[in-house]
Amino acid sequence: MNDEQGFTLIELLIVLIIIGILAAIAIPQFSATREKAYFAAMKSDVRNLAAQQELYYATSYKYSTSLADLGFVASEAVSITATATSAGWTAVATHQALGDSEGCAIYYGTVTPPTIGDATPEAEGQVACTR
Repeated sequence: MNDEQGFTLIELLIVLIIIGILAAIAIPQFSATREKAYFAAMKSDVRNLAAQQELYYATSYKYSTSLADLGFVASEAVSITATATSAGWTAVATHQALGDSEGCAIYYGTVTPPTIGDATPEAEGQVACTR
């Protein structure tokens, strides 16, 4: 009687193949979820910036290009470029983990809407993102 216990090489290979198939399915899903989180952070930041700009305007009667003057702090790895005139303001947010042509934009007032990649806000106060 042969009482040897264990797995055969074929059984181990089948388990490895199944793990490989599951990993091939899960990794792209994780990457897409991570990018969604980056865009959510940028959208949130430009909306928060809009609120800060309006608070600043209510007390100063002008918009600011200085995020420090607004008391605004962007999320980690998010960069925001803001411009302001007496007619309104624009802002473009990008994320460190994405390319420079990926991001979100917003504007208020009678200024030229900003563009990032192929995204341009269609209306004042609308956040437009490249994805």
